[in-house]
Amino acid sequence: MTKWMAEDIAEQHGRTFIVTGANSGIGAVVAQALGAAGAQVVLACRDTEKGEAVARKIGSNAEVRKLDLADLASVRDFADGTEKVDVLINNAGVMALPLRRTADGFEMQIGTNHLGHFALTGLLLDRLTDRVVTMSSFAHQMGTLHTEDLNWEHRRYGRWSAYGQSKLANLLFSYELQRRLTQAGSPLKALAAHPGYASTNLQSHTESFLDGVMAIGNRLFAQDAEMGALPELYAAVDPNVDGGSYTGPGGLLELRGYPKLTSSNKKSNNVDDARRLWELSEKLTGVTYPFGG
Repeated sequence: MTKWMAEDIAEQHGRTFIVTGANSGIGAVVAQALGAAGAQVVLACRDTEKGEAVARKIGSNAEVRKLDLADLASVRDFADGTEKVDVLINNAGVMALPLRRTADGFEMQIGTNHLGHFALTGLLLDRLTDRVVTMSSFAHQMGTLHTEDLNWEHRRYGRWSAYGQSKLANLLFSYELQRRLTQAGSPLKALAAHPGYASTNLQSHTESFLDGVMAIGNRLFAQDAEMGALPELYAAVDPNVDGGSYTGPGGLLELRGYPKLTSSNKKSNNVDDARRLWELSEKLTGVTYPFGG
C-alpha cells in the first residue's frame, strides 16, 4: 500500500456514515474527512456541544445526535431514530480510567468500548448497507479476556488490564461479526483498525499522574490525530478491503505511518473466546442480532 491519505478518499456523495465519538480526536478528524468527500455524516456524541463545533466545520452535510455508549437506553434511543446508513464507525472509547460503572452496571471501559458498540451495531444491523468499522488498539496485546468476570466484580481492578481487555474485545467482536455475516450470506463487511500511537485527548482522561506523562510522550513520539485517523478512514471507504481485515499504521512497530493491512495477536483470533464473548454480550445488553446464530 502506498502513502494513502485522506485526500485519496473517493467521492462519497449519497452515502451516510455514523461516527461515534466524533466530537474530538480521531473521531472528529474522521468525520471531517468524510464530510469533505461529500458524505452525510452523523456525529454520534455524548458531548453534543463539542459535536456541534465539529459539525460547523463540516457544513450542512453533518448532523449531531446524542449517544452515550455507557447507557444502553441512550443506545436504543439513538438506534430508534436511525434509518438507512451505509457505514457505522465504532470509534468512541475511554482509556485507563479508575474503576467506575456504566448506567447498566458494566465496568466503564468494557461497557463503553465494547458492550455499547456491540449493542449499537446489533440494533442498526438491518439498516446498514456496506460495513462496520471498529476501532481497536495495539493495547489489545496486553489484554486477556475474562468472560467469567468481564466486569471486574470478583477480582482486583487494573485500569490498564481493563483497557487491554476492552480493545481485545473489539477485535474478537469484529472478527466474529464477519464470520456470522459470512455464514448468513450477508454482503456486509466487518473490519477493524487501530491508530498506532496518536496524540489525542484520550490520553488526558486517566485521572492520574499518567496524564502528564503521556502528554510529554505525545509531544515527543506520537503522530498527530490526522495521521492516526488514516487506518480507520481507509477501512471505512476503500471498496476493495476485505471483511475481517485489520488496518494500522505501516511504520516501525505500527506506532505511526500510513495505513497498511496488518494482523493481530493469537488471542484476538481465538474463535471459542469470540463465541463466548458474543453470547455473553447478547446476555448483558439484551441485543440479539437479526441474522441469529
